[in-house]
Amino acid sequence: MPKMKTHRGAAKRFELTGGGRLRRRKGYGSHLLVKKDARRKRSYRVKQEVSPRDARSVRKLIGKG
Repeated sequence: MPKMKTHRGAAKRFELTGGGRLRRRKGYGSHLLVKKDARRKRSYRVKQEVSPRDARSVRKLIGKG
């Protein structure tokens, strides 16, 4: 059986940290920014960890587990 292909869309959206955790960008941070306050916009810059429930399926998509 051939190897599974990496899901390229997922590979561009998620990154694996050195410790093996998955990181993702937060949603809602790319448009309608005029009405959002600075604190909220700053929080969009920080990457968030993928929830444990979703991590397993994301790992499978990016070919790391």
